[in-house]
Amino acid sequence: MHTLKNQFIVLPGGEDIVDICVGILGKTSDINLFRVSRNKFADSQKFIGDKAYIGDDAITTPHHRRMNTEISSLQKQENKQLSSRRIAVERMICRLKIFRVASDKFRLARHRYSQVILAVCSLIRLRLNRLVSLTINT
Repeated sequence: MHTLKNQFIVLPGGEDIVDICVGILGKTSDINLFRVSRNKFADSQKFIGDKAYIGDDAITTPHHRRMNTEISSLQKQENKQLSSRRIAVERMICRLKIFRVASDKFRLARHRYSQVILAVCSLIRLRLNRLVSLTINT
């Protein structure tokens, strides 16, 4: 049983999965995974991330309070706006974790992992495209 880490880049409204970094073995931080896959996108491209992505200029992250201080009301308001934009992405990640391939330890042979996770992402994209086409037709 191996613990494999994935990175999913999703469109802002949660409409589609843009990029998948499949099955990095071991303990790798999210920001390092992003830096490896950053060259696939334009330099002007901006991203939204959570607390794990602090430290990159291309990623907007929420404000966090430091020790013994409070964040201002403007920063709280910006955090609310950011979280309302991120909720669609979090729902997409939830859809992926329903299949339990991305959330649990992978119990099959390691060389099968990329096939399985890509199949799950394809199923989700198929369902999303079907939902989009149903909403357009009605």
